[in-house]
Amino acid sequence: MKLLAWLSRSRPPRHGDRLEEVIGYTFRDPELLKQALTHRSHTGQHDGARASSNERLEFLGDAVLDLCVSHHLFLRFPDKKEGELTKLKSIIVSGPSLVQLAGEIGLGGHLRLSESEDRTGGRQRPSILEDAFEALLGALYLDGGMPAAEAFIHRHVLEGMDLSQASRDNRNYKSLLLELSQSRGRGNPAYRVVDEVGPDHSKFFVVEVLVDDEVMGRGTGASKKKAEQAAARVGLERFTTRLKGHDAAAPETPHRGPD
Repeated sequence: MKLLAWLSRSRPPRHGDRLEEVIGYTFRDPELLKQALTHRSHTGQHDGARASSNERLEFLGDAVLDLCVSHHLFLRFPDKKEGELTKLKSIIVSGPSLVQLAGEIGLGGHLRLSESEDRTGGRQRPSILEDAFEALLGALYLDGGMPAAEAFIHRHVLEGMDLSQASRDNRNYKSLLLELSQSRGRGNPAYRVVDEVGPDHSKFFVVEVLVDDEVMGRGTGASKKKAEQAAARVGLERFTTRLKGHDAAAPETPHRGPD
């Protein structure tokens, strides 16, 4: 026992040791964890063509997450229809949700990035964190099978999430803004990309939404679709607030009796 304890203490720390403590899983193949934490910008700068980024693991992890969450929702909500389950799943596996979960386990601090990506805030970049979180899931699946992946998802994704409240709060902000705008005779909202930040493999979009050629909101996201939803949410809130103020300020029409 003393020898084993000494060997454990003398083993040099490997990349991701602290992360393994946080997620409650020790990789049998540490190279899988290393790959999951490796952004494509790092491979060209440090390891050349021999190194693999986390992109393939991200692809696998996305599928694993989708299956596990779908299975959980199918059992949890036996009375919900397919459309309702799909919307609820989209909330759980959405980019902002995964970025938040990545932050909770401190994933950004363990990433292997190029020096330039690191200097420009890559460890906090939503698209990088989202991809790395899915890549970590892919690595867990390859190293420990579905049981390891499911345990991680239940502990770090589903546990503590109020799924019933999430189901009630689900919104498609673009649809809601469209309905409100049309009901007020303002036509269809228009969306335009006003800025694109970052390299091609990790772009960040800034989108404005216009109602009657007036900018009603601005949003950001790792894709144009996500940025449009974020802009629509801001626009919906602003439009609703303005309408409430207008209605409150409108003078009440006096009631006139018969002459």
